[in-house]
Amino acid sequence: MPTTVIGNAAWVIAWDEGRGRHAYRRDVDVAFADDRIAHIGPDYPGRADRVIDGRNRLVMPGLINIHSHPEHEPLYRGIREEHGLPSMHMTGLYERSQALSAPDDEARAASAEAAYCELLRSGVTSLVDVSPPWTGWVELFAKSGLRGFLAPGYASARWYMEDDHELHYAWDEARGEAGFAAALRVIDTALAHPCGRLSGVVAPMQIDTCTAELLRDSRAAARERGLPFTVHVAQSVIEVREMMRRHGQTPIQWANALGILGPGTILAHALYLDTHSWVRWHTKTDLKILGDTGTAVAHCPTPFARYGHVMENFGDYLRAGVVMGLGTDCAPHNLAEEMRKAAVLARIAARDITTVTTADLFHAATAGGASALLRDDIGRLAPGKKADIVLVDLECPQMQPARDPLRSFVYHAADRAVRDVFIDGRQVVADGRVLTLDQAGAGARLRAAQERMEALAPSRDYRRRSAAEITPLSLPLSDA
Repeated sequence: MPTTVIGNAAWVIAWDEGRGRHAYRRDVDVAFADDRIAHIGPDYPGRADRVIDGRNRLVMPGLINIHSHPEHEPLYRGIREEHGLPSMHMTGLYERSQALSAPDDEARAASAEAAYCELLRSGVTSLVDVSPPWTGWVELFAKSGLRGFLAPGYASARWYMEDDHELHYAWDEARGEAGFAAALRVIDTALAHPCGRLSGVVAPMQIDTCTAELLRDSRAAARERGLPFTVHVAQSVIEVREMMRRHGQTPIQWANALGILGPGTILAHALYLDTHSWVRWHTKTDLKILGDTGTAVAHCPTPFARYGHVMENFGDYLRAGVVMGLGTDCAPHNLAEEMRKAAVLARIAARDITTVTTADLFHAATAGGASALLRDDIGRLAPGKKADIVLVDLECPQMQPARDPLRSFVYHAADRAVRDVFIDGRQVVADGRVLTLDQAGAGARLRAAQERMEALAPSRDYRRRSAAEITPLSLPLSDA
């Protein structure tokens, strides 16, 4: 590939290897060739095949999203924002997953394409996509240009409800084992893809829907292949109480007893620890277990904030030594907005503005996510690292005045200021437009897919309700 130089960049968020953190640099050149960064500093001495004027740009590493569900979450736009059951500690997860789910692979493709476009336009370059395997998934991911970590989900049980306050489990261990085998085949297909950007994550779905044997075998398979491992843990009060009923331990403690924690393990959410005000178990060890084992947590503030829930608090996890990364989980798939919410909610939970800094959240969205994925070549701008680069427009009104451009990006501009995105040195967003996918077309297909999903709700819901009865419109329809 030709050499590209971003010349005289006004601001660069570069990696300081000696200090293990990001730092600003001013008025320097950033050069990359093939899939690697070649130079960060003044006066690049080599030949440039393409020069980009960096005088009005912030150059930053691509963001890393370590937990998302693109194949169905965009289908919930207009549905899940205020959907939750007070009788289930405010969560709507279980009712929604039964009554409203992706109806077919065409819907999944439309949903995923819409999400991938949102992610690229918010500066995400690496994505952990936790989805059930579906036809066309690997091909669409490769086409998007994203650096993909495919996490095909499987489980030994499925949730179901017969009323609005009790969760039931339909167990089928053979189905879980078959899903595990199928997931490994999908991961092998991704690793062999000629684009060279796809990898995998071994992903049994939830700690309460998988047998101990399936969890242990999955963690062993991840270790054997040198891949990350992820599972939803402590994502609802319902789940925590169920695990206490089964084992007399919190989900974190049971996971530790199984031996599935440690470097390379990413716990999705891990919100409801034994010290959480919604749980208040008699022990006070969950956070120490996470820190001592070197386990990572994928923090996704948006879905929980909608229920009135909050992590208590992000800063405490950092100080305990937990490897923290960020994810979007649901729509909107906008990691820049998640950084802002994570910062604000942590300060509210702690009642302390100093509990986390903007630098802490940016680290989690870049280098922290990379560490969780066992990678040291992404999430950082430094010579020899992958050329996953985002250019932010300092002339965007929400970025001005750009006294501290990272703060302007996180707290004000977000995706509105993202202009260009490069992954592996290849440009995938230009002037705010995704080059690899059809965002408008995906949106049109998404609405038709949502209508098909809603039409199936009465046959799936435990009360045979319509989608409009489960999640009414925010305003009444009027004939006046």
